[in-house]
Amino acid sequence: MEALDYTPLWDKAYAALRSAILEGRFSPGDRLLLRELAAKLQISLTPVRDAVNRLVAERVLERGAPGQGGGAIVPRMTADQLRELLVIRGDLEGRATSVAAARATPEDVRALEALLKQMLTVIQQNKLDRYLGVHRKFHFRIYSTTGMGMLEEMIDTLWLRSSPALTYVIPAYVPLLKGTDFHRAAVEAIKRGDPAEAEAAIRADIAQAGDYVLSLADQEGRLVPPRPATRGQQSDRPSA
Repeated sequence: MEALDYTPLWDKAYAALRSAILEGRFSPGDRLLLRELAAKLQISLTPVRDAVNRLVAERVLERGAPGQGGGAIVPRMTADQLRELLVIRGDLEGRATSVAAARATPEDVRALEALLKQMLTVIQQNKLDRYLGVHRKFHFRIYSTTGMGMLEEMIDTLWLRSSPALTYVIPAYVPLLKGTDFHRAAVEAIKRGDPAEAEAAIRADIAQAGDYVLSLADQEGRLVPPRPATRGQQSDRPSA
C-alpha cells in the first residue's frame, strides 16, 4: 500500500498559486477572485482564502477592495521597484551561476541544454504561453546545481515578486529571441567550467530583459504592458 498524502489543502492551494505566479500566469493588475480560483483548483473557498492570505502577507499579492469577492490583486510595479529587484537578482543569481559552473556535472549540462532547446522550440512554435514556465526551469536548474538551499530560496522569493512584471517580455521581446544568446553563453560557460563567464552571461540576461521592461515605464514611472509585436517585427525574427 502507498502512503497517503496528508498535505493540507491550503498548502496545496498555496503551492499551486505560487507556481502559477512564478510561471507568469498572472500579470500586474490581474484580479484573483476566490470563487474563480476555488473552481479552477476544484476545492472549497477556505483553503484558497488561506493561501491568498499567505501570499498577501508575503507581499506577493495585495488585498482586493470590498466587492471583489474577497480575493486579491497582483500588484503593479514601478520602475524604481524593478530596478531594486534587478540589482539584487543580478548579485544573487550571478553568484549562484558562478558556483554552479564550478560544480556542474555532465548530467547537469545535458539537462540545461535540453531546457534551452525547449525554450527555443516554444518560441519557434509560437507557444509563448509556455515560455516563462520553461524559462524558470532553465534558471532554477542552474541554481539547484549549487547545492546551496538558502541561496536558492532567496532567489525563488525574488522571482515571486518580479514574475508578474516579467510577463511583459512575451509580446515583443521573447519572439525576437532576445536573451537566448545569454542563455546559450551561460550553458557553454558552465560546460567549460568557467565561473566568471557563466556569471557574466546570467547577469547580462537579467539586465537586458530588465532594461526592456523598464523602457515600458510611463511618465509617472509605472510599468505598463507593451504593445504586441507587429507583423514587421515578427518577420525580422532570427532563426535559432
